[in-house]
Amino acid sequence: MTKMTGAQIVMECLAREGVEYIFGIPGGANLPLYDTLPQYPQIRHILVRHEQAAAHAADAYARVTGKAGVCWATSGPGATNLVTGIANASMDSVPLVCITGAVVSWLIGRDGFQEADITGITIPITKQNYLVLDVDDLAQTVREAFHIATTGRPGPVLIDIPRDIQQQQTEFHYPEKVDIPSYRPVTKGHPGQIRKAAQLIAEAERPLILAGHGVVLARAYDELRELAERAHIPVICTLLGIGGFPGSHELYLGMPGMHGMYWNNIAISEADLIIGIGMRFDDRVTGRLKDFAPNARIIHIDVDPAEIGKNVRTTVPIVGDVKEVLSDLNPLVQPARHDAWCRHIQEIRREHPSITIPNVDKVLPQFVIKKIYELSGPDAYFVTGVGQHQMWAAQFFWGDNPGSFVTSGGLGTMGFEVPAAMGVQFARPKDLVWSICGDGGFQMTMQEMATIVEHELPIKFAIINNGHLGMVRQWQHLFYDDNLQAVRLFHPDYVKLAEAFGAAGLRVTDKIEVEPAIEKALRHPGPVIIDFHVEQHEDIYPMMPPGASLAETVDQPEAEREAKPEKVRSS
Repeated sequence: MTKMTGAQIVMECLAREGVEYIFGIPGGANLPLYDTLPQYPQIRHILVRHEQAAAHAADAYARVTGKAGVCWATSGPGATNLVTGIANASMDSVPLVCITGAVVSWLIGRDGFQEADITGITIPITKQNYLVLDVDDLAQTVREAFHIATTGRPGPVLIDIPRDIQQQQTEFHYPEKVDIPSYRPVTKGHPGQIRKAAQLIAEAERPLILAGHGVVLARAYDELRELAERAHIPVICTLLGIGGFPGSHELYLGMPGMHGMYWNNIAISEADLIIGIGMRFDDRVTGRLKDFAPNARIIHIDVDPAEIGKNVRTTVPIVGDVKEVLSDLNPLVQPARHDAWCRHIQEIRREHPSITIPNVDKVLPQFVIKKIYELSGPDAYFVTGVGQHQMWAAQFFWGDNPGSFVTSGGLGTMGFEVPAAMGVQFARPKDLVWSICGDGGFQMTMQEMATIVEHELPIKFAIINNGHLGMVRQWQHLFYDDNLQAVRLFHPDYVKLAEAFGAAGLRVTDKIEVEPAIEKALRHPGPVIIDFHVEQHEDIYPMMPPGASLAETVDQPEAEREAKPEKVRSS
């Protein structure tokens, strides 16, 4: 048997898991890992400028490829800087393997330099974590970590390795199989429950499908489309489910919830059957729980049994991987038509069009985002941060490229947009990647422009610059008597900032400049930052007020309805 150091064992396991990229930063406690990197040229290490960015980049890489993303950090502050990114991946069910260096084993618990109990800190936000105190356990631990991260409901796993364990030698045994008696995720749905679901679908007159991130994670695009077409059921995608069903399809209705389409929220309130697929009935989707879908029976398909019945009453629960469940369900579903129901939804849509753009001379953020989509072609990927720009980006995304909309959902992490775009570009090096940014979120992680320029990643950044923390300003305006506090943003000259990093920079202050600037950015071979100076006090509608029901959604203020709209799309 071959003898290896702990660090070599880690790298050998990563190579056998097919890891292409590691996002990380070195420090004293993980230097043995970095010392081993040259022995594995097939694995590229990407030196980020902050560990949070390492986790976000690995997260986005995982979403697009379906493989586990990998990030590294040293002990203490390096490890704790990963925490936000780990929590983000946990909330959005993204497979990560995070490997941190720890102080030498005999100093653990003695408050040594740069010591932090990262396994204790991350217990609530990981599927599993390990503190490895025996070099002979390393190979098994890394193998288990990838298995746990990528199976069942995906999620992050952390491995903390003291520096001396990384340096110790032992014989290397790679475990070909993983057998964890306490971990047996169910992927196959119960046949009896699947038959019950098929019967409910046959009886429904006003059915709806709510498709979530589970569809994207399971790559169940074809199976979802088959169900929708076979039973003629309209499809609504949650924020993280966007890209799980083709936007050009006649049955697609867009997004529901707090800033979803008005017609969707009303349709959910009137439906007699809701089929929740790979989604967890989050509060931003359901509104006031006791009033959610009051007339509907609910079929809930999810790989995580803990999500079934957690938020809403469930008539037919089905635990299993959505791709496998839908593959078993579809042959049992009777072909049907729901033309009257679809016409009714379209009538609501005509009366409350929701995503129309006022025909004004101002640079409106939704106009900018719509133009980006129109000019970027069908194969582009779009990454967003969190806030108003995220909601506009979600509302106006009606693309057909599966899994091409990448955003932070459950945790709502500002700053996601820059490093996540980097992860997507590494995953899809030949495709166009846009990062639609808030001016607040961009400033949180803009140091990663150095990484992006260093690796010549041709990402296009659209900063929706309204000079405010826009979503907070809107809430203060609507619910706090317009008492605007701590929301006005000073921002740098983004054109000069781009040039300082070595990227191209453009500024747009007039509506007529929007399209030429986007086209110029698309022609440029490298990274580009476009600083779009948009209307500062534009609010995002539709809006379901906090604590309200879906039926109480406000389509848009009366003053905006009077403005002549531009048609967004036909369907």
